[in-house]
Amino acid sequence: MNWFGKKKTAQPSTVSASSTRQSTNPQSTIVTLRESIKTQEKREEHLENKIEALVREAKAKMAKGDKKGALFAMKRKKMYEGEADKIQNVKMTLETQVINLESAAQNAETYKAMKAGTSTMAKIRTDVGIEKVDDIMDEIQEEMQLAQEINTAIAQPVDPLLTDEDDLLAELNELEANDLESELLKAPATPVSLPNVPNNKLPALAKKEEEDLKKLEAELAAL
Repeated sequence: MNWFGKKKTAQPSTVSASSTRQSTNPQSTIVTLRESIKTQEKREEHLENKIEALVREAKAKMAKGDKKGALFAMKRKKMYEGEADKIQNVKMTLETQVINLESAAQNAETYKAMKAGTSTMAKIRTDVGIEKVDDIMDEIQEEMQLAQEINTAIAQPVDPLLTDEDDLLAELNELEANDLESELLKAPATPVSLPNVPNNKLPALAKKEEEDLKKLEAELAAL
């Protein structure tokens, strides 16, 4: 038995999923906060105009001798100034939220970028792998060795008589020896006359010695 009346049925929520997602979107929230700041600034400007008008009203009433009216205007001015101070505090709070939210959103984007980079690096490492790298390096080394062997094979001279060079050189030396022996056999038996060696010095050499001797004598005479 319910002593407190009929049980209330749960009311369906009027907040849709899309509005919930929108409220948690940092960019849309920042836009909303900035719009609130602009609204507060407009209200602040309106209050400043009211305060200036009340100051003028108070001065005018004092000039007319209406002290009570001037005092009432100053009280209203004080009230508006208090409201303006509240707006300043509200603006400070909103701007602080904007700064913190922008920083948090930037940190979130940085985290997503770093996470994406890490995931990409892990995928690349998985796709490549140290074993695959070792295999490809072995294949490269094998191909380089095969290419070197092919180059060496292509560079070899094609000479059908290359293996007979030693025999050909021996035959050539034998022919040269036979030719030299034939030349010696054909040489005449008459002795070879050699030119006589002159006993006198050559004229140029004798003149040079004479000039050196005169030069030496002149140096000795100068001492």
